[in-house]
Amino acid sequence: MRKRIAILFLSIYLCSTTEAHELLKIPVVFQHFIEHQQEDPSISALQFFQIHYLQGNVKDKDYDRDMQLPFKTAGEFFASSATPFVPLNAQIVLHYPEDANNIVWSQQTTPFLFSAYQVNIWQPPKRA
Repeated sequence: MRKRIAILFLSIYLCSTTEAHELLKIPVVFQHFIEHQQEDPSISALQFFQIHYLQGNVKDKDYDRDMQLPFKTAGEFFASSATPFVPLNAQIVLHYPEDANNIVWSQQTTPFLFSAYQVNIWQPPKRA
């Protein structure tokens, strides 16, 4: 049941945000190819795709039917994105602490770490 719901949500997302909805028009390709074969029985599938996808949008007698093929039009796609509102006159004001000028810098030696403490961190965990 979860798998079906996940597939449903994924297909809704893909069809609404990408051009995947054009894949639903694939049966139109086969129908239109059969129509072309009825007019000219010697036409091959490669010639069909060359006429409809590689020669641009040629306005011939079946132009309206050609525009029903997948990936021929891109007018039904709407995309939106949410962008945060950033004002144009945004200013960042940093207040430095007043004590910053009174810091006394001194040379300090690095603290001595006893070697026994350094070794303990590399020990394997022990049972209690």
